[in-house]
Amino acid sequence: MLNHFLSTTTTIKQIPITMKTANVFNDESKVATATDAVYDWDSFKFAPIRESQVSRAMTKRYFADLDKYAESDIVIVGAGSSGLTAAYILAKSRPDLKIAIVEANVAVGGGCFLGGQLFSSMVLRKPADTFIKELGIDYEDEGNFIVVKHAALFITKLCSKVLELPNVKLFNATCVEDLITRKTSEGGIRVAGVVTNWTLVSMHHDDQSCMDPNTINSKLIISCTGHDGPMGAFCVKRLVSQGYIKRNQMGCLDMNLAEDSIVKNTREVFPGLIVAGMELSECDSSNRMGPTFGAMVLSGVKAAEEALNVYDLRAKQDKESY
Repeated sequence: MLNHFLSTTTTIKQIPITMKTANVFNDESKVATATDAVYDWDSFKFAPIRESQVSRAMTKRYFADLDKYAESDIVIVGAGSSGLTAAYILAKSRPDLKIAIVEANVAVGGGCFLGGQLFSSMVLRKPADTFIKELGIDYEDEGNFIVVKHAALFITKLCSKVLELPNVKLFNATCVEDLITRKTSEGGIRVAGVVTNWTLVSMHHDDQSCMDPNTINSKLIISCTGHDGPMGAFCVKRLVSQGYIKRNQMGCLDMNLAEDSIVKNTREVFPGLIVAGMELSECDSSNRMGPTFGAMVLSGVKAAEEALNVYDLRAKQDKESY
């Protein structure tokens, strides 16, 4: 009677019996030729963990990085195409330097995840193709320019190479709220670091009680925060507010003028602050360039070169300020 009841009212799932032990590679899977991470799923099991282990694994490393990079050699503000290129060139040229990248957004890339007007292909005028070749990215050659099939391919490839370097730390979802300044022995002023906060905290200063920031001391700052916007051109605008430099307005679009101008004028605009990429347009009234990215890449290269040209002097001044 019991057997009759079970057979008529309950469907019992038949689990196949297997001789395989946990986490055995399944060579019969249709994806077995593509990955070794395919298993006999019936016997599969993750290694055990306590939730507190996850928290500790993340926080102890993050706070160790905060401690390590509180004194950085170079801080790069903005992890778009110019900032990441500068970080890549600097870290490879000087593996002895500690380089911190501060990015306000959760994701890196700035305006570089899409080529232009939400189109995905990325156009770079020559000779920026030299850098693309060095990164090992395929492209179509169109004569005077090249086309990478997706802008995200470029920026993610570049970011991965930057983050693999041992002397670089990216602090994303972190914004620069202010600049640290110091008097020099000659009586002038130089930029000597950045004032940071988590971006979500910074966005709520107007509706919450005081939430004080953190700081990173540095010999040099490279600012690549783009042209004016919610957090664009921040370092330039901050120096303008103090009367240290004069601000201009970005000019209308002219690709031929804009890209040459941005690269050639990438420089230290104020002692301790190098500006690269479209943030320069807020200093120089450079034309906007629209959806062409050669100047972003080569401005990053030149920013790294300019940084190393003045690094020893700024490091000497930094040492003298204590």
